[in-house]
Amino acid sequence: MNGREWSLLVACLLAIAIFSVASPHYATSGNAATVLRNSVELLLIGLGMTLLLAMGGIDVSIGIVMGLAAIAIGRVLGADGSPVLAIIVGPLVGALLGCVTAIVVVLGRVPAIVGTLGLLGVYRTAVFVLLGGQWLSGLPSSLTNILATTVFGVPVPALVIAIAYLIVWLALRRTPYGLHLLAIGNSEEKARLSGIPVIKTRFMTFLISGLLTGIAATFYVATYRNVEMTVGSTLALDAIAAVILGGTSILGGKCSLIGTVLGVLLLRILQNGLLLIGVPSLWQPVVTGVLIIGVLGFEAASNRLPFGLIQRARA
Repeated sequence: MNGREWSLLVACLLAIAIFSVASPHYATSGNAATVLRNSVELLLIGLGMTLLLAMGGIDVSIGIVMGLAAIAIGRVLGADGSPVLAIIVGPLVGALLGCVTAIVVVLGRVPAIVGTLGLLGVYRTAVFVLLGGQWLSGLPSSLTNILATTVFGVPVPALVIAIAYLIVWLALRRTPYGLHLLAIGNSEEKARLSGIPVIKTRFMTFLISGLLTGIAATFYVATYRNVEMTVGSTLALDAIAAVILGGTSILGGKCSLIGTVLGVLLLRILQNGLLLIGVPSLWQPVVTGVLIIGVLGFEAASNRLPFGLIQRARA
């Protein structure tokens, strides 16, 4: 692990220690299970966001994409459909919407922040229309029962996350895709001149991010068995914060999957701890925003410092 990852691990342990003292309800096995459970969707979406940021891209609509995939899953379950069909539908819808984003951003040559911001507005309206201003609630427990099982003693959510991270790690470290992704993040123009298939790589990355988001939606519906109007409204902000905290550069060309995992855990530990000590959930986006500004501000200040001063500070 590098210095950032060790710092995050220490920050997680420190936060756990502080909240354990501040609240008698924090250091319990039940609460630890809650923190891990609340991290599942963000871990999957954070994985896709890591790839996007490493490529020099971003997707601020990703939370609402999860909402639309969750609605599709809920409709299938509500129509007495097979839970197996529901498990297939979520990732398919996520991948389809990832393709839509890729068409707008990659083929349409619209800057990622602008294109996904526009899609965010469209998707929010779609969520409102599809739900008719009401929650999709009372969904059957068939999907919950499947995803709550274990395989060789390992819970299905943990198994899915481990497999997803292993596949992405192998793709980044052992295939040309990883080299192409980081090269595009460093300089898209140089990557294109070097013969790297820039359009194909960027398109695939948005598709993969959408697919992971669809899988996250499956776990969301299985856990809560409802889809509310504001589903996924803060997920994009949380995912960007976790990935940046983990050491992935928002300018591209650098990423850390371990850092993303630790960033997600730190964020969820803080959010859970603040709730238990009585801070309203209304303030959670504020904490997330402050973390993003703090990390980016520190990195910007570090880059402005003279090289010799940075070396002495790191010594």
